[in-house]
Amino acid sequence: MLYHLYELQHATISPLRMAADASKKWLRNPANPMSYTHQGRAAAAACDVFTHITHRYGKPEFGLDTTVINGETVPITEEIVHSEAFCNLLHFKRETDHLKTQPDDPRLLIVAPLSGHFSTLLRGTVEALLPDHDVYITDWIDARLVPVHLGHFDLDSYIDYLMRFLRKLGPNTHMMAVCQPSVPVVAAASLMAAGNETCQPASMTLMGGPIDTRENPTEVNKFAKQHSLDWFEQHVISHVPLPHAGVMRRVYPGFMQLAGFMSMNWDRHVSAHHDMFNHLVEGDGESADAKRHFYQEYLAVMDMTAEFYLQTLKVVFHEHSLPEGTMRWQGVPVDPSAITKTALLTVEGERDDITGMGQTRAAHKLTTNLPDNMRMHHLQQGVGHYGVFNGRRWREQISPRIKEFIRRHDHEGKGARSAPNVTHINAAE
Repeated sequence: MLYHLYELQHATISPLRMAADASKKWLRNPANPMSYTHQGRAAAAACDVFTHITHRYGKPEFGLDTTVINGETVPITEEIVHSEAFCNLLHFKRETDHLKTQPDDPRLLIVAPLSGHFSTLLRGTVEALLPDHDVYITDWIDARLVPVHLGHFDLDSYIDYLMRFLRKLGPNTHMMAVCQPSVPVVAAASLMAAGNETCQPASMTLMGGPIDTRENPTEVNKFAKQHSLDWFEQHVISHVPLPHAGVMRRVYPGFMQLAGFMSMNWDRHVSAHHDMFNHLVEGDGESADAKRHFYQEYLAVMDMTAEFYLQTLKVVFHEHSLPEGTMRWQGVPVDPSAITKTALLTVEGERDDITGMGQTRAAHKLTTNLPDNMRMHHLQQGVGHYGVFNGRRWREQISPRIKEFIRRHDHEGKGARSAPNVTHINAAE
């Protein structure tokens, strides 16, 4: 019923949005005398902000057309190399045929979070890594677009997908988990290590991930812990309505997730849109566009299946199954101590208010049989959750450390190519 009310609200407000859009264009038309007045600019700005915040945004594009390798511009082609019902394995193919020397860079699988936003949220992450890696990413599919007859998708399915992708890519593939995927990435690596598989990852980088949410719990962790699974099922789970392809699938809707995201920093979002209004009135289109582009990405959300959401809540936030040693995958024990060949790098942000300090670093306590020279921890000063994988400090301080770590632990000697000069990397205790 909740989802149906949302769709009804969206349909009801559509005529108002169309009227506001038409009014905005007329108020900015040079033939309209009002366009030269403060009142006219203010009215146009108000219509602009209204259409912006009431628009439903679809999946954004990565838009990464080129990268630079050894000073030369290289075209990028996106290609889907493997498909599952709920995820595509996307490859950013670097067209390097014109280069005199072909790059022999490590292969990297970036596991994007399945927590409301599309994988394009990691655009900046991918962009920084493309010059030095052969990059693949998990491109999760909006659950409301997946027909019910294609089956269910839960945390066990997620882990299964990761192992399939690693086998598809072959030996000596490195993995990077951004936030939510950290637990399933460790689980997949543990299961493959226990089976002594040749395709177990060469390294895994965990960034701001909830390995053990009992460490320095945040408000997000406390909220998840304080409410029962029945409460979440009753209050946030709904059925996909018509006309979506996934009609009748039980999901945690994207609009509910977005409401949760925004409520955490409501004042900041209100202030941002007030600033956008002022920029438009003042004619500062560049500043207004910067905020508009950010929110076009931020407001683009996807549904996730109810079974995945509820199982993740249970395993990660309620029972702490991975750090407690009780986690199972399809009945098989998940034992991180089995990991002996996959190097481990953990990255945390000093100001992370979603995944508290120590929660990601906890992975080192679980990989008890991993040699000390194959593990490392980095705490980035002055960044919050998103700053761990996007922004200036990500580009200038965090990504060079990750690149150096991956090259150092590449099993095929690809680290012979000059790696970034990195200092002040603190090994995990």
